[in-house]
Amino acid sequence: MNKESSIVPEEKAGVKTPALLYEMVRSFVVLADTLNLSHAVLQLESTRQTVRRHISLLEEMLGKQLFIVNDRKYEITAEGDSMLEGARDLLTRSNNWLSGSTTHIGQLQRISKKVGTDWYFHQQQKPLSEIFDSSSPLLRDAFRGWSLAGGYLEHEAMAHIRSHFIVYRPTQSGWICVEFGEESFYVKWFGSTKARSSVGRPIGKMPGGEDFAALIEQPYGEVRNTRGVRLDHISTAVPREDGGQQIRISYKRLMMAGRFPDGSFALIGVVQPERKVDIFGFENLEVSDFPHDVNSIFSADLAKYERNE
Repeated sequence: MNKESSIVPEEKAGVKTPALLYEMVRSFVVLADTLNLSHAVLQLESTRQTVRRHISLLEEMLGKQLFIVNDRKYEITAEGDSMLEGARDLLTRSNNWLSGSTTHIGQLQRISKKVGTDWYFHQQQKPLSEIFDSSSPLLRDAFRGWSLAGGYLEHEAMAHIRSHFIVYRPTQSGWICVEFGEESFYVKWFGSTKARSSVGRPIGKMPGGEDFAALIEQPYGEVRNTRGVRLDHISTAVPREDGGQQIRISYKRLMMAGRFPDGSFALIGVVQPERKVDIFGFENLEVSDFPHDVNSIFSADLAKYERNE
């Protein structure tokens, strides 16, 4: 039996789902990237007939034309382009699920990845009620300021907390940093010189491959799409200088949907370092050797902030 004869539709909640949906979507994404059938076939390690069949089946199921062919050259249609981001997301989620990089605990996302012996990244989404229960005045007041300001960065309710913000903007090239507050953890960790040099640059890709990089950025997209708020506990290893030693770090991160003065979307991030965070399956993540200078500076800042709260 060849691959094509194994495509058997399955009735599921009124929708016919082909058994080879993953391969069909993969053919669509690769052909959209290359716009060349021969190149797509080589990359997919498939055949021209199979790729054409996958595209034809998708177009039939979607009721949309994904490509047009002019003089043997493929062009993606407007309808195809509108489906592309969702197709990429489907492949990314599938690959990360198969590798065990992402799971859900109580409907909240958990991300985990290790590369080699030095680098790891563990992230656990948390219920927002933890903000109110937290002993940290930083996260609590950032959330309160955001609520009073309606997300507007320039609002007076944000003024006393804005120095702790990292602000991002979505672009066609990905998320870029547009503002680093002088009291933000990024500045405390990397220094003001690197922070100033990082303004306008896309978020750096972490180890772990493209699928994992896309997974790490999913929370950013979630906050943008919902115009809401998200809280995560994170434990990872980050060098303090380019090419430097990976240093263990753990923190709580609050991300909020904000607005620039013109009303366009701004993503506001606030980071609170913690010696111990709560991530399911990794109960012994306490960082006993937390860098002394960063810890002492940040503890002093929080104590000062708490007195002025």
